Amino acid sequence: MGPTELIAMAASFSLLAGWRLYAAVLVAGIAMYFDIIPLPEHLTGLKVLGNPWVLAVALLGAVAEFLADKIAWVDSAWDGIHTIIRPLGGALLALAIVDPAQPVWQIVVLLLGGGSALLTHGAKASTRAAVNASPEPVSNVVMSSAEDVATTTTLLVALANPWIALVLALLLLAATIGIFFAVRRFVKDIGDLFRPQEPPKP
Repeated sequence: MGPTELIAMAASFSLLAGWRLYAAVLVAGIAMYFDIIPLPEHLTGLKVLGNPWVLAVALLGAVAEFLADKIAWVDSAWDGIHTIIRPLGGALLALAIVDPAQPVWQIVVLLLGGGSALLTHGAKASTRAAVNASPEPVSNVVMSSAEDVATTTTLLVALANPWIALVLALLLLAATIGIFFAVRRFVKDIGDLFRPQEPPKP
């Protein structure tokens, strides 16, 4: 895998970390454990993601996130706790692919990786808060399940074609932002419908 593919993979993993950080670490770790991704010599340190302890913690986190994300308002609390953790994880995932002998690029990728994860985390958390305000009970589970399928699929695609995965991650971000505005408008319309009307002034 060449340098440009590795950069695209780092970007897609950083973006996806804003939605499912533990799943991103788990998929990357499994890929390292089974040597799915051929790494250049200076990136052999990434093999640490395939350590059984790292895989176990990532799996535990992924299961906890999967369950918490299905419960209204618990998901928002979980997102609040991860406001720092997800961007930091996204930054470290991106940083791991940069040659240690290039400190300038390390700083650039660290900032871009953290910023990307923060952007997608913010979009996810805002959208989920808007969905939680919806009066019907199923939208939360539907939204969470859609995120599970979309992010996991994109993570797996990243192992085969990082550029396609990057495009999918960006489309997922755009869709999340669009859903946020649509849900916010829907909740506002519902609130206006049930808000008591002021009597006409004489």
